[in-house]
Parts: sequence; structure tokens; C-alpha cells
Amino acid sequence: MPAIAMETYQDHFDRPLQERSSLEPAWLLEHRKQAMTRFTTLGIPTTRNEEWRFTPIGPIAEAPFAPAVSVAQSVDQTVVSHVGFADMECIRLTFVDGRFVEDLSCLRPLHAGVITGSLGQALAAHPELLEQHLLASDWWHAHPFANLSAAMSVDGAFVYVPDGVTMDVPIVLLNVATAPGARVANYPRSLLVLGRSAAASVVECYVGTSYGADLTCALTDIHLGPNAQMDHYLVQRQSPTSFHVGALGASISRDGVFSSLSVQIGAAIARNDIYAHMGGENVECTLNGFYLVDGNRLIDSHTMLDHAYPHCNSHQVYKGILSEHGRGVFNGKIMVRQDAQKTDAKQTNQVLLLSDDAKINTKPQLEIFADDVKCTHGATVGQLDSDALFYLRARGIPLEDAESLLVHAFAADVTDRIRIPIVRQQIDETLLARLPSPQH
Repeated sequence: MPAIAMETYQDHFDRPLQERSSLEPAWLLEHRKQAMTRFTTLGIPTTRNEEWRFTPIGPIAEAPFAPAVSVAQSVDQTVVSHVGFADMECIRLTFVDGRFVEDLSCLRPLHAGVITGSLGQALAAHPELLEQHLLASDWWHAHPFANLSAAMSVDGAFVYVPDGVTMDVPIVLLNVATAPGARVANYPRSLLVLGRSAAASVVECYVGTSYGADLTCALTDIHLGPNAQMDHYLVQRQSPTSFHVGALGASISRDGVFSSLSVQIGAAIARNDIYAHMGGENVECTLNGFYLVDGNRLIDSHTMLDHAYPHCNSHQVYKGILSEHGRGVFNGKIMVRQDAQKTDAKQTNQVLLLSDDAKINTKPQLEIFADDVKCTHGATVGQLDSDALFYLRARGIPLEDAESLLVHAFAADVTDRIRIPIVRQQIDETLLARLPSPQH
């Protein structure tokens, strides 16, 4: 990116500093400044960067994005209804262009000690708790856009579930981008913390309401205490002209269980990084995902499973369907460190190409420094199974219907793992309307 563009981002950061200095504690201001320094040092990545080798982000890098201003009045409950959460029994925190909107949220009576709200509210009511966990992670320090989000975010979600508490309803983090002008950006940041033996399900959803060239730059930090359990669902359904870059990291303590399932079906260019650190023995970690790419869109999924302790298991299944001129990228890495004996790790990436013009770059990786482990990885890229197609047609099913059945079954292998019925239903309905047929 040209130097003048980086100077513009620096100016966007510097402008509100004086106001922030009167509203935010010194530790948070220093946290922002360090993140901005890392961003300007790293710069916007290009295809010369190995981690971005197959992800050309020229439309994002060509000019800077201005921070979005608050336009909450332009969003009402119809947006919540449209994405399927209006009637869902849940705790819902709604953010419009990165800012918390309580009128569009659904807050319920909580167990003693549970906190659900915005980072701004938490900073006022629980500053010590926020400082403890917000400064605890460094996994995102090498990610340029994560640093930009940490530096520029104006608000985000804070969820804290204390020891021994199991949430009886899902927690939905609904992020709405309105694209109020040309090249605007919002920077949602979420901090999710579960104490010892706590449990919760979280749905992190990103949607857009218009067709502007907006950028969502999201950073999500998850901390699981010993024996804690979290099901986390990431649903990215932004408008086809928008850009989405997200980074999510989970730190999982001993005996913890973390399950992540991401569904990416929106945006012109989307990049999502998921990092899971197994920071104790007997951790179970599952990373599953599905991505649908059509038109000229690009969706990139990067995952990193970090096995640092013995007797941990990880399982990963990512599937993609590409049609027209769509382009997909999958880069999944399993790191098994020297002390992580008795690791059991499995990784699979399967891609269905429905067009000769669609393209996938897939790179499953194993990096193993222990000698008593079971690790497998692999990738499969192909078209519809001709034998299965013949089987269906032999039973009187027309060609188009048979192809549609096989395409839907391919996607359902991942989406059927969504454990929240209304979320699974909404995803299924969206896919039924969006999934293409093969192009003959």
C-alpha cells in the first residue's frame, strides 16, 4: 500500500486520541498504540507474503477506508428479523457499524456473575476484568488486520460466564454493516471468557444492509478456563460488494472443549483466520467450516491448531462449493509441539467444483515435533460423483434434481453439525436459495 495510504490510517487513529485519553485508561490507550505500531510496521499484506500468497486483496489495499460513523437510526428490527434472530430465544447483542445498539438487542435476566454487553459498558463497570483478559493474548500480533481492529475499534462484545455456570440460551453477537458511504470500515472486537467448568453457545453473525464497498475488520478473542465448554458459530453473510477480514483466537485450558463451525457465504473478498491453542492436557478441539463462492468472489479460510500439551485431540472438516469464476483458498495447519505426546489430530478439506472456471488453492499442513502421535491430513478436489448421479437417475430422478440433491448433501455434511435448530434452519434455507447446479 502506498505510504500516503498508511499515513491516512495513522491519521484516522490519531484524530480521536485526545478524546480517548479522557475516556479510556492508560493501559488501553497503550494497547491501542502498540497495535497501531505493529499495523504500520507489518503493512497491508500482498501476495508476496506467504500467508497471503493466494489471496489478492487489491480492492482492499488500493485506498484506505474511513472509520464508519454511527448510523444506528437507519437500522431497525426488520434487519434482525431478516437474518432470522427476531424470534430466537437467546441473548442478542446487536452492533451497527461497530457500535452497540441496546434497542436492537435482546437482554435477559442472567445468572449471578454473568456479564453480557458491550466492551464500553464493561470498561466502565468491570475494568480490572477487561484488562486481565484483553491483554492476555498475543496470537494476533502478527496479523496486520487484527492489529488494525485492536487499534481502531470503538466498541465490541464482552461475554463473561463465571465458574460453574451453564448458559441455558445461546448468545448471539449480531454485527450489521450499513455501508453509509464509499470505502468505510467498522472494527468490531469481541472478548468471550468462560470460567472453570462454565459452558455457553455463541453465534457470531456478520450481515450487510446495502451494496457499498465497506470493510468489516473483526477481532474475536476467546478464553476457556479448565473444563469449560464452548460451541462457537461464525456466520458471514455480508453483501456481495463488501469486504470482510476476521481473526478469531481461542485459548483452551486443561480439559476444555471448544467447537468452532464457520459458514462463509457473503462478501466480495472474505478472509477468516481461526487460531486454537490447546493450553493444557486433555483438550478437545473441533474446527469445521463451509464456504460457498460464486460470481467473481474470493473466500479464504486459514486455520491453525496448536497442540502444546499431551493427550489432546483435534478434528477438522472444511468443505467448499465453488461455481462460476469463484475462487477459494484453504490453508490449514496443525502444529504438534515437542511435549504434545499422545496427540490425535485429523484434518480434511473437500472442495466441489461446479464450473471449469472456478479455482481452489488448498494447503493442508502438519508440523510435528513429537514422536508418539496420530496425525492425518488431506484434501480432495473434484466434481459430482458420477456413480452417485447414475444411482439417482436410475431411480427416475431427473438430472437437475439429482445434481441438486448431491450438492445439498455435500454442504449438509457440515451444516447438519450446527446444534442450534433455528440457526441450522436459517443456514439451510439460505443455502437452498443460493446453492448452484453444475454448469454443463
